[in-house]
Amino acid sequence: MNYSLLAPEMLIALTGLLLLISGLILAGRGQRLVGIISVVLLVAVLLLVVVRFSESAVFFNGVYQVDTFANFFKALFLIAAVLVMLSAGKYTQRFEQKQSEFYALMVFATLGMMVMAAAGDLITIYIGLELMTVSFYILTAYLLNDEASSEAGLKYLILGAISSAILLFGMSLLFALSGTTVISEIAGQVSRQPALIAGIILMIVGFGFKIAAVPFHMWAPDIYQGAPIPVTTYLAVGSKAAAFAALLRIFMIALPPGQFNWSLVLAILAAITIIVGNLIALNQTNVKRMLAYSSIAQAGYILAGLVAANAYGLKGVLFYAMLYVFCNTGAFAVATAVETDTGSTDRVAFNALGKRSPMLAAIMTVCLLSLAGIPPMAGFAGKFYLFSGAIQAGYLWLAFIGLLMSMISVYYYLLVAKAMYIGESDREDIIDIKLPARFALWVCLLATILIGVYPAPLSNLAQTAIQMFL
Repeated sequence: MNYSLLAPEMLIALTGLLLLISGLILAGRGQRLVGIISVVLLVAVLLLVVVRFSESAVFFNGVYQVDTFANFFKALFLIAAVLVMLSAGKYTQRFEQKQSEFYALMVFATLGMMVMAAAGDLITIYIGLELMTVSFYILTAYLLNDEASSEAGLKYLILGAISSAILLFGMSLLFALSGTTVISEIAGQVSRQPALIAGIILMIVGFGFKIAAVPFHMWAPDIYQGAPIPVTTYLAVGSKAAAFAALLRIFMIALPPGQFNWSLVLAILAAITIIVGNLIALNQTNVKRMLAYSSIAQAGYILAGLVAANAYGLKGVLFYAMLYVFCNTGAFAVATAVETDTGSTDRVAFNALGKRSPMLAAIMTVCLLSLAGIPPMAGFAGKFYLFSGAIQAGYLWLAFIGLLMSMISVYYYLLVAKAMYIGESDREDIIDIKLPARFALWVCLLATILIGVYPAPLSNLAQTAIQMFL
């Protein structure tokens, strides 16, 4: 057994511990070195994952799997973590002597996501999920002197614990019926019966909370708005992708659609999520809160790919999850710069940003247009795959709802662009952006455009990653 394939997880765990120790050793200005160390080590692990992308192995009798599907999501999590850390540089000064713990918790959250993506066992998925969510509980309430952050952390803790309990109850029913927790062995051991239906519904509810699907979305707006904005960014792109990775493994392998017809339930859930997320986002005046409702709608789009459960749909899930990292992180990175400069993320804080910082305004506009699915941005290609899969699977009505709501979303995205280019502001000073954050912004901009113009490389990578389901 080639245990060296577990090196990324081991290195990430050691990195988290190293960062905690570094925080005890380094004081004052030395705290800033922790951020540099964390980014360098995460990039090194990312390169290791990319180099060994096509290698695969099954460990511990199916409990843990290293394959192209898991490696795709590991790369996604690491890219997201690096971009968030780079863009958070100046903001982390608010954490004072707690910067090292911030980076360590981000790394441990990443480790939890990686475990979820590679888990071949229900218990392992739950362990990864709890490692990720416990890290986010702390990070959400990281600004101790900020009432909004403390309130967000408490809400997330309570609702997160309830959803985890519901998910675990669903998994326990699946185990009781099959006699195993190994995902690849469950399908051959269970049959249709009321207890199984209850287990599937409970797991959908549990995962529905993690991806912020309606009606399990009630936590997202307040927590996204109250949490430190770098945490909100990673919560929006990382935890959502991790939940989808686990969802795909369970529902495509343990509960294959040909044997258990769960597609219609998820299709209705996806449609409601798309509609509610977009319609409520129309009335938001706070950009963080608007992006929170936008991310709810985006979860509905990605869910449509799982509903399709065919080559186009599944490829669309992975493709869209990856491009979502770049366009959403780019939008949040600009919001981070604005909040650091003005202390607010209300839409009026973005007034005249096109004059004060043309680069920030341009990147924000491109990222928002990509989220809306406007060609030639990356979001258009992603939604093309998702909606094509839905149509191919016979869910024309779901694709129509997604297309209609995408057009409606253009309105509230362009309200931000209107504020940046037409809005008036008394401030004329240029927003100071540090080199790491500037680099992260340019990466997000270039990736969003290049993936839209030339989607073939990412599309082929996603196609390779989903072969295990087809």
